[in-house]
Amino acid sequence: MASKSKRAKPVRPLRSGKTGLPPGTLVHLGERKTERTAINLIEYGPDSLTETRFDSLAECHACAPTLPRLWLNVHGLHEPEVMTEIGRRFKLHPLVLEDILNTDQRPKVDDYGDYLFLVARFFDYDAATLTVTSEQVSFVIGRDFVLTFQERPTGRFDPVREWLRQDKGRIRSLGTDYLAYALLDVLVDRYFIVLEQIGERSEDLEEELIARPDAALLHTLHQLKRETLTLRRAIWPLREAINTLVRNESRFFTAETQLYLRDIYDHTVHLIESLEAIRDLLAGMLDIYLSSISNRVNQEVRALTVVAIIFMPATLISGIFGMNFKAMPLLDAGNGFFIALGLMVGVASTLGAIFWRRRWIG
Repeated sequence: MASKSKRAKPVRPLRSGKTGLPPGTLVHLGERKTERTAINLIEYGPDSLTETRFDSLAECHACAPTLPRLWLNVHGLHEPEVMTEIGRRFKLHPLVLEDILNTDQRPKVDDYGDYLFLVARFFDYDAATLTVTSEQVSFVIGRDFVLTFQERPTGRFDPVREWLRQDKGRIRSLGTDYLAYALLDVLVDRYFIVLEQIGERSEDLEEELIARPDAALLHTLHQLKRETLTLRRAIWPLREAINTLVRNESRFFTAETQLYLRDIYDHTVHLIESLEAIRDLLAGMLDIYLSSISNRVNQEVRALTVVAIIFMPATLISGIFGMNFKAMPLLDAGNGFFIALGLMVGVASTLGAIFWRRRWIG
């Protein structure tokens, strides 16, 4: 029998690494998911677009944007000096930079007057190990810029880059608030993909539990419940964060873009409903498993009981004829032994027929 692989323990940021440090101290908390930090800048306007990749801080110092809107994307959060330079260029509060480097943040929105700070998470589902992994994504949304910070290059925002390059839709003509909406829409759509994968696995698991419940399926069930709990901890606060953006009273989002944000909010409500349905399905499957195991035990106990009852008369008859009495019926008869065997077989056959007609055996 092949040994079962143990579920990998997730790496959690150790907040003890910041104990005793002043507020706003830039220390990366979390797993390092890329070797080097990559910085990409897209400047755009209604009629033009330029892309720049920075390989060093010196190049960042020398950059002077010329187009009215920009999107700066950073892959890799383990270099505090990079965050310091970005914070200086865009006048970000030290607490914002601190939250970006702490990769265990709860989804939230903070208003810093000149910009909004939003934290969310991207999720991936591994069907082989039945595990959900995530990475933190931070947004800084200003009036003419959007900053995004990712733990590693995943390509999740590549569709938005292509829309900008090919000038698809109205993304170039509208402001950076629409760009922020497009990025959030990609992030929320990813949740649907993950939930669909977990939902399909849950439905398959339900069929397997009904057909053949065993301990391995129970382990899978508990693992799926843990992963849905992880998703729940991210989706519920994300809904509140999107709702905060919708109620932002047009400080950073125009009335037109707020209509799109309401659509994202509706999507998060749909996500929550789908997630709760999956959680209810998994909870019901636990009842199915316990009922199946109980029914199997009852079947086995009944089978053993039937066998014991069938052979009990034979035991009784043989016990009676084994008593040490001088005078007993059939004791001196030449065919007494065969008569006793016939009684045993006859009673056992009669009981077997009765149990068979009641469908207790067969």
